[in-house]
Amino acid sequence: MVPMFGRSVPELCKITQYAINHIYNNHGFRLQSWNQPFLSPENLESYANAIHVKGSPLLTCFGFIDGTVRPICRPSVNQRIVYNGHKRLHAIKFQSICIPNGLIANLSGPWEGRMHDARILGESGLMQDLRQHAFAPDGTPLCLYGDPAYPLTVHLQQPFRNNAALTEDMRQYNKAMSSVRVSVEWLFGEITKYFKFVDFKQQLKIIPLGKFTLYLPYCKII
Repeated sequence: MVPMFGRSVPELCKITQYAINHIYNNHGFRLQSWNQPFLSPENLESYANAIHVKGSPLLTCFGFIDGTVRPICRPSVNQRIVYNGHKRLHAIKFQSICIPNGLIANLSGPWEGRMHDARILGESGLMQDLRQHAFAPDGTPLCLYGDPAYPLTVHLQQPFRNNAALTEDMRQYNKAMSSVRVSVEWLFGEITKYFKFVDFKQQLKIIPLGKFTLYLPYCKII
């Protein structure tokens, strides 16, 4: 873009960052707002039907919840805040809901890399939103499907655990739900495919000082 616009790389980065901040400041609330046309009770019911047609034993599952760990460069201070012991790296985490139309319906983050998915769920306020909005037009409760890290509730389902005590029907249920839940992993892969920078941890630098300050080349996001 340097020869096209006659601007230096730092200038182009500042312009790009200004545009990103403008979009986020004016429309960022949509990442967590349930007041969206595609999250209406009618659409939630259609998502549940689509997932069931694809092989889900659940009739009321309208989407999938998962957390993603994004590796970052090791910070110079307060390293334990962002150290993820399970992955054995420094990272920030995001919680997202994937729905069958290919959208991330709800995104929460960034969260500290050390935080457990269940804690992020509680602090994000998502459960309150589900109790208020996750219903079909006839009032039937709808649910998300997640991994065993999440609690089991009316609006949040998980696979059967304790493999030694599982019946054959339980194993088949877990297998069927796993085959449809993989779509949430595909969505994370699409993001890193089109936005390569989020997968380049050497330049993803933060200073954990109570709130995240993410430094990118030539620019800064607070």
